Amino acid sequence: MKKLLTAVLALTVSGLVFAQTSSLSEPDPTIIGADSAKQALREISVDRFEIEGSWNSHISPDYGVIASRLFDGSPAMKEPLKGEEEAEDTKVLGVKVEFFRRGVNSFYIKSARPIPIEGVTKTISVWCAGRNMNHEIYILVQDYFGNNFELYLGNLGFSGWKKLTVAVPPTPDGEHGIIQQSAYNGVKPGLRILGFRIDCNPMLARGQYYVYFDDLRAVTDLYDLENRDEDDIMDDW
Repeated sequence: MKKLLTAVLALTVSGLVFAQTSSLSEPDPTIIGADSAKQALREISVDRFEIEGSWNSHISPDYGVIASRLFDGSPAMKEPLKGEEEAEDTKVLGVKVEFFRRGVNSFYIKSARPIPIEGVTKTISVWCAGRNMNHEIYILVQDYFGNNFELYLGNLGFSGWKKLTVAVPPTPDGEHGIIQQSAYNGVKPGLRILGFRIDCNPMLARGQYYVYFDDLRAVTDLYDLENRDEDDIMDDW
């Protein structure tokens, strides 16, 4: 009887765990670093890749040449953010690499300036068309104190458009890892997006390679910002 009760309890707990996320392929922002019920999660647009010259591409001249530009288009499966259905969203960023030879190499797609995200960022997502090549893509971020980090977005071995999402790991103690806010500094909490790095599969890094980007978004916790009194003084002097 005890064994039966233990099995039933285990199944119940596992069911609750799986119920916490709508998809096993995407991280659930509601349970990332949630040490209290005080959260105000919002999905926001970070960049729609609509302005020419706002992103730059780079590869070592020893490995090849690279070019990037905007194209007309958009992923058919993408849903607009609520309240922003009328926002301009007709372009995607295309990057073309021409490799000199096969080998171990990487190339970068960086924003012309760091893109700030207000609040405490839980997840970051971007739509990519990876042309079914097994290269690895990382997103480059900068934390509250200017420390640089890279987060693994996924493998580009798929055809067509795919939404890639990564969770931003919370700091374990406020002093290590990616720190997004501090009780000892009055500046607004936040994270900054620097760009992307693609590490090429050495067996596939030859000839020409194309990759496309659209709709960089984040799910962020704006609780501290939204619940700050209007007459409160900012500690940023």
